[in-house]
Amino acid sequence: MSGLVMAYGEPNKGEIEAMLHKIKHRGAYACGTFKTNGLIMAQNYLEADGATPYKSLEIPVQSSSSPNLRICYDGQMGNWEDLARPHAISDGPFREERLFMALYQQFGKHMVQYLTDTIFAFVITDGDEIFAARDVLGIKTLYYGRKDHTLYLASELKSVLEVTDQVYEFPPGHFMDKHGNLTQFHQLPESQPEALHSDLNEITENIRSIIKRSVFNRVDFRVTTGSLLSGGIDSSVIACLASDVYRERFGKDIKLKTFALGVGESSDVKHARIMAEHIDSDHDELIVDLQEILFVLPEVIYYLESFDPSLVRSAVSNFLISRYAREKGIQVLLSGEGGDEVFCGYTYLKDFPFEEQFSRQVECLGFLHNNAALRLDRMNACHGVRVVAPLISGELLDYALAIPPEYKQRPESGGRIEKWVFRKAFESYMPEEIVWRFKQEFSQGSGAADLLPAHFEHVISDNELAEAQARHPIIRSKEELYYFRVFAEHFGIGKATETVGQWISL
Repeated sequence: MSGLVMAYGEPNKGEIEAMLHKIKHRGAYACGTFKTNGLIMAQNYLEADGATPYKSLEIPVQSSSSPNLRICYDGQMGNWEDLARPHAISDGPFREERLFMALYQQFGKHMVQYLTDTIFAFVITDGDEIFAARDVLGIKTLYYGRKDHTLYLASELKSVLEVTDQVYEFPPGHFMDKHGNLTQFHQLPESQPEALHSDLNEITENIRSIIKRSVFNRVDFRVTTGSLLSGGIDSSVIACLASDVYRERFGKDIKLKTFALGVGESSDVKHARIMAEHIDSDHDELIVDLQEILFVLPEVIYYLESFDPSLVRSAVSNFLISRYAREKGIQVLLSGEGGDEVFCGYTYLKDFPFEEQFSRQVECLGFLHNNAALRLDRMNACHGVRVVAPLISGELLDYALAIPPEYKQRPESGGRIEKWVFRKAFESYMPEEIVWRFKQEFSQGSGAADLLPAHFEHVISDNELAEAQARHPIIRSKEELYYFRVFAEHFGIGKATETVGQWISL
């Protein structure tokens, strides 16, 4: 969860320092600044970002074969080994940065074609040209802005707003040159692949194999690592597989740390206990109440940079459990994020006929870049925690998109079972009450979803809502009005509000 800033044109070092200070939480372990030819770029890192030992290397990372080549980077690769081997990139500190620069030297802007199993936001410079890009789903966040004759880029909205209110979200699946020109290099498919996977046994075996490989390639346990555990199928699969890898590497008696959160004795807490006992993890629970949630809401919205109610509710839970895990010494948290998008887990998708499922799934994936991806990134980064989500895998997504729709949402008893094929793939690995548990969003399972809307219905009047909606039609409820007010205090009501993605329902 590193952070980057860049300015090109007529940059001011003081501005860059202010921008970097705004995202200091993204990397207190190591940082550095580079200046050349009307360009200033800066980067900070967490220890968990692979920045150790870093003292022999400059930051932003420099190419050993081309002294003018530098990179600022935030990302995670699932196919590093496959790409590193032909380019003779050794393992060690900043291995992904070194690989990215090698790819740029060989392929230039076409390097993005090789990053199919990578989430990223980066800026590369050779001292003259600039090449900035963001992954196709927008899992890694990036913003840009302009002032006078200078172009600015940064990992978070608040950083760009330090120097200009002309701020924009860097669109996913695009790259940018030094003039600020954007080019789309990839987009999600418009139609379902013709060659569908159809054999159920083969599908479930391949799903297990791909996810196991994703966990193995993304999790090295080099620093203290734990796993979020809500008791739902997504987080349970990741905790289960990670626990197996952990024991294989360090001994059969070693226990993976797992963390659950609930408002009182919530559904998540109860199911997480069942799963923790099943995998014999070192399990921790954080039980909170409404007052604790209300107390942290302003801080959550500041770091999240959103006022969407569904997102804020779930982000509060992530914020609290991530903070708790960091207090317990955790530097990396594993997450089951991505399972709903990959395997059609959202219940609203059941309202559409199967012939629409593919287009609706692609639409859902398109919501990630300015909605759920913010929660994944920000609610961990603000506590100095790196998050790893193995279900967000290019290989897994490509495979899942070719699975027949009736396998992803299985018709049964007059309804549909969401993520059916994913559940089927792991039904022999986990307790039945975990595998076939009804889908609940994190805020629902933890209990936050019920409390917050009811609270704001009482504290904000109908007249207040009506007056606010007359000025800002984007506001849809009293709860959203409160979040909007906090957002506006920090970021204003100008172009910053246009970067906020609103979920399809409250």
